[in-house]
Amino acid sequence: MRIGLRVFSVVALMIAPFGISGCGNFFVPPTSTSGGGSGTTTTSFAYVANATTSTISGFALASGSLVGVTNSPYSLPIPPTSLVVTPANSFLYVGSLGALYGYSIATDGSLTALSSGAALAAVGAVSLDVSPDGNWLFALDSNGVTVDEFGINTSTGALTPENGANFAVTGSGATSPRMIKVAPSGTLVFAAMGTGGEAVFTFNTTTGALVLSQTLDGSTVTSDNAITVDSTSTHLYIARSGTGTGIAVYTIGTAGALNSISGSPFAAGAGPYSVVINSAGTYLYSANRTDGTISGYAIGTTGALTALGTSPYASGSLVTALGRDSLGKYIVAASLGGSPDLTMYSFDATSLGMLDSVSTAATGTDPTGATAIAMSH
Repeated sequence: MRIGLRVFSVVALMIAPFGISGCGNFFVPPTSTSGGGSGTTTTSFAYVANATTSTISGFALASGSLVGVTNSPYSLPIPPTSLVVTPANSFLYVGSLGALYGYSIATDGSLTALSSGAALAAVGAVSLDVSPDGNWLFALDSNGVTVDEFGINTSTGALTPENGANFAVTGSGATSPRMIKVAPSGTLVFAAMGTGGEAVFTFNTTTGALVLSQTLDGSTVTSDNAITVDSTSTHLYIARSGTGTGIAVYTIGTAGALNSISGSPFAAGAGPYSVVINSAGTYLYSANRTDGTISGYAIGTTGALTALGTSPYASGSLVTALGRDSLGKYIVAASLGGSPDLTMYSFDATSLGMLDSVSTAATGTDPTGATAIAMSH
C-alpha cells in the first residue's frame, strides 16, 4: 500500500457510456435544509443520477408521492456515476468519470451549483460517501487502486484534496471498483471492488489519515457489487453476484477485521446490485438487477438474514440503486432500464417488513439511465 497526497487539475475528458455488466453506486450505499446550513426537516428528498441524459433529478417524498423539486432535472457536462448528500443536508456532491461537482441544497430541496457549475476536482469517481461528521468526502477512483479524499468546507462546500490511499487487492479477480462506504462509527471505510473483493481502511476522523487494514480476496466468478454497514458498525452486508450469489454477511472486528457468519451468503434474486437497511435496523433489502426485483429480509441478533415470505417485490427494469428516506417511511429504487425510472415503497401496515409500491416517477425524458440515488438525512 502507498499513501500520498493527490494533486488535481481540472481537465476535459470524454467518457465511454456507463456499462451495465458490473455494479454501480449505490450507493449508495449503501440517507434538507438551506444551502450551507444544518438541521433537520420534515420532508425527505431523493436525488437521482441519470447517466444517459447527464442530469440530476430531485424529488420530495411528500405524503406518499414523488414530487419533483424546483428546476429539476439539473444538467451536467458529462454523465454522473455517483452522488452523496452531506449529513447536515447542506450539499450534494456528484461524481463522474472525469470530475466532481457540487450543489447547495435549499429548504425545498432545489439545487444551486457550487463554483458556478465548474468542476470542484478532476477525479474519476465511481462511488462517493461522506464521513458521519460531515468533514470528509471519499471517492472510489475509477482507476481501481485509489481512494481519493477531500476535506469539506462545511460553510461553502469547497473541497480540499487530502491524503488518500493507494492500495492493491488480491485474489484471482480483476479490480473493478463499485462502492465506497464509511461505517457509522466514522473509524472504518470499506470499498467493494467487484471481482476484486473488498478493501478495508481504518480512518482517523481528526487527522484524516486513511490506512489500509485488510483485503478480502476477489474471484473471477464472484462480483461484490454494493455494501452497507449496520448502525452499530458490527456487521458488513455485501450484495454479491455470480457464483454463490446472495447477500454476504461479515462481522466487523478490531481494525475492520472481517469474518463471515454462519449461513452466509443468504439467497437473493438474480444479480444483487444494491443493499439498504431500514432506519430501525430490523430489515434489509436487496435490489436484484437481473430480474428486476427487490428481496426483503429480517435481520437477526447475530446479523443473520431470514427471507420475508412476502418478497421478492417487483421493481423497474435493471433496478440498480436503493435508498431509505430520513423519516423511516419509505424505500426508493432507481432502475437503469426504466419502466419506471423511480419507484417509492412504503412499509406495509400489517405484514411486517413488506414493501408496497406507492408512487413512481420518470427522472427525465426517457431513457434517462437512472444509476444512483442519494437521500437526505
